[in-house]
Amino acid sequence: MEEPALSHVRPDGSAHMVDVSAKPITARRASAAGRVLLSAHAVAALRGGTVPKGDALAVARIAGIQGAKRTPELVPLAHPIGIHGVEVDLAVVDDGVDVTATVLTADRTGIEMEALTAVTVAALALVDMVKAVDKHARITDVRVTAKSGGRSGDWSEG
Repeated sequence: MEEPALSHVRPDGSAHMVDVSAKPITARRASAAGRVLLSAHAVAALRGGTVPKGDALAVARIAGIQGAKRTPELVPLAHPIGIHGVEVDLAVVDDGVDVTATVLTADRTGIEMEALTAVTVAALALVDMVKAVDKHARITDVRVTAKSGGRSGDWSEG
């Protein structure tokens, strides 16, 4: 079976940005998730509101939203697209914080990278906020969990 051609690679092997100008504008949505593993002490500080830098969850949520909007500046071949909605949620669990994001657009190309960037930047901001309490915080399991819209249709991990 022949492998599909890579759309972002020219025949000579060099990377390029795909032209999406002829694609139709469609409503698209992508969700992503990840986890920040933390010590019991850091989890207690988050639950008790005693993180020395302040409201870590609020800062991380805003950072995630900002990250989604800045994706094309960070990911070289990501297209600048209109971001029409971003929802970032952080849930404190016994071993850390679950981070989820959903990003919406009506544009010519997918929004998965924006959802992944939202989760990752939120996680980075959270680590920055709690590093005085937990120097061993670890970001893990960042992944796309669902997408809808566009030529390839709908998909969900579960």
